Amino acid sequence: MTFSLAPLAGFTDAPFRRLCAEGGADMAYTEMVSAAGLSHGSSPTRHLMERMDGEGPVACQIFGAKETDVAFAARVVPGGFCQLNLNAGCPMAKVTREGAGAKLMEDPAKIYRLVKAMAENTALPVTVKTRIGPRPGWLNAMEILDAVQSAGAKGIVVHARYTSQMHGGEVHLDVLEDIVRHAEIPVVGNGGVRDRKTAKEMEKTGVAGIMVGRAALANPSVFRLLKGEDASVDPVEACRTHLEYILGFRLLLERKYPLDHIPGEDGFASVKMHTHLFRYFSGRPGAAALRARLNQVRTLGEIREILCALASRNMV
Repeated sequence: MTFSLAPLAGFTDAPFRRLCAEGGADMAYTEMVSAAGLSHGSSPTRHLMERMDGEGPVACQIFGAKETDVAFAARVVPGGFCQLNLNAGCPMAKVTREGAGAKLMEDPAKIYRLVKAMAENTALPVTVKTRIGPRPGWLNAMEILDAVQSAGAKGIVVHARYTSQMHGGEVHLDVLEDIVRHAEIPVVGNGGVRDRKTAKEMEKTGVAGIMVGRAALANPSVFRLLKGEDASVDPVEACRTHLEYILGFRLLLERKYPLDHIPGEDGFASVKMHTHLFRYFSGRPGAAALRARLNQVRTLGEIREILCALASRNMV
């Protein structure tokens, strides 16, 4: 059984993927990369595909609604990725209003055409991430499975919820098990796995692997927990390590893209702190006040001062 880190927009950048690899993840996915953005030459889009040492195997996930865009993306994705994945399951409006993500589920024939266009333009294995259907009463995962298999996909990731459920509610493991039983390609399960108990429940469906997303945000070592290993984390040390990886990644971008605007250390670190690093302290005494304080930091020095203060108070 393999455990992978799900693609999460705004979170699964290179520093976080590296932490998860160190925390037991067998592979990880990039944030969603816009095929249209690549075809238009967007620098921020290219930045999403950058990697750093120590990440382990990484799949590049793209989203798009046009065959020409995904074909172009398949040609220009840099080497070193282990697979190229099409997102056909993201329920967020900014993705679906472009006709991409979960919107594709309404038209399995279109998914077929997109996967085929990708497969014909890359030597990488092409996979698809999707859901079981748009909404209760519209369960079409089998149609999507048939489409992606016929188009040449080498694997499929299934979030065992409907699009209408977003990221909450019942995980339909019975449907996932049925998909596994009928699939001719490896099926990876996704949705609701947060501990060893829920991992074992999903394992019973016969999936080849399990993908974890939100459970990793506060603990990148959750993958060890799912494997039955020790996953205890010192939040201050985890935060410090993450911060250093963030700074290292910023320097990598600055050197590789000298003509692009890369924020300075203060701006780069504080943005990541506001969106990510405070999560290490969720559920601990004083977490709400700490989050409010971290959301106000504007400099790298302020972040380090707070971490030093936390360490001296043994907030572990």
